[in-house]
Amino acid sequence: MGKKALSVARYMLEQRKRAGEAVTAMQLIKLVYIAQGYMLGRHRRPLFDDEDVEAWQYGPVVPSVYHAVKAFRSAPVQEVRGAEDAHFTDAETAVMEMVATLYGSYDGVALSTATHHAGTPWTVTRDWFGRNAPISNDIIANFYTDLLGRSSHSAL
Repeated sequence: MGKKALSVARYMLEQRKRAGEAVTAMQLIKLVYIAQGYMLGRHRRPLFDDEDVEAWQYGPVVPSVYHAVKAFRSAPVQEVRGAEDAHFTDAETAVMEMVATLYGSYDGVALSTATHHAGTPWTVTRDWFGRNAPISNDIIANFYTDLLGRSSHSAL
């Protein structure tokens, strides 16, 4: 059985809470996307496979994660409703912890801005397929593989 995006969101939220950090809905949505990207770029397999990332107006969004946390608005997210328990592999856990550490201190606006740069999977998808189109895992994987090949691999 595949991993669900909501379980990834819950793991990322718990990771930031353990670090004593609050996370807004926008931050969490972007952290889930970035974790998917690093997993695809590093291991060539998705972190979650139950739904696509979509090219929404304010960047890449996993719809179920958005709907699970949108009620928190700009307040800290307290829980990810609908998340199931999931067993993550060591590789999956390592990617999520790395992303939480590298990107968790950036606010949602900074993370959203980083996903809008020219050549990102979001801009490529919106240019080719329009608003709200699914972002191909191949496009995400290629972008993050390239990013990981650089000496400094932060997307910010």
